[in-house]
Amino acid sequence: MDHAAVLVDHTARLAALAAAADPATPVPTCPEWSLGQLARHVGRGHRWAAEIVRGGEFVHPSAVADGTPSGDQALWLTGASGLLLDAVARTGSDSPVWTFTGPRPATWWVRRRACEAVVHHADAALALDAPFAAAPEAAADTISEWLGLLADGFAKDPILTEGTSLHLHATDGAGEWLVRPGPVWEHTHEKATVALRGPVTDLMLVLLRRRPLATVEVLGDGSVAEDWLERTAF
Repeated sequence: MDHAAVLVDHTARLAALAAAADPATPVPTCPEWSLGQLARHVGRGHRWAAEIVRGGEFVHPSAVADGTPSGDQALWLTGASGLLLDAVARTGSDSPVWTFTGPRPATWWVRRRACEAVVHHADAALALDAPFAAAPEAAADTISEWLGLLADGFAKDPILTEGTSLHLHATDGAGEWLVRPGPVWEHTHEKATVALRGPVTDLMLVLLRRRPLATVEVLGDGSVAEDWLERTAF
């Protein structure tokens, strides 16, 4: 998976959407944010990750240099991808750096910010009623990355009760996931308490709470999926 290419591509597509629209446009999937705020959030986040990679240690987001655009926001946003990739190249992709899940190789941040760009590109597209598309591999990896964060302790409360499980099945062949209490997950096909079936991009948008559960086919105990979504609000 070329996370650098996904990072650059979806950041640029978000920047293009934001540049062509009213920055005050509300973003329903990010309550209380406008399109301009969404773009600044992504650009600042990329720069924050770049500063962490350069120094290896935590940096407070408010201390990020050039954290708000002073000129062309589209150029400022697209340029943020390059800053992160340059920081990783200079530091070394395998060098351990701070992350909110513990020390990880610097490339962890490229994947994290690539997935962030995919999801926030979707936010902008949904806000503007514009088409959204992601390569199946990118959508599938965004699902895996999110499940990985939850498994690493990102969730504050238990997500699945004992004896329940969640199966995700991409009908376009992009992947399958089985999640059990913990949460722990694996790529496998196995009967679960509830299964969600649909194109991988729809599964991603549902799992990240960008589309309603009814967007995909729900097989089994739908209340388990509803509870999952309620307990994984970002």
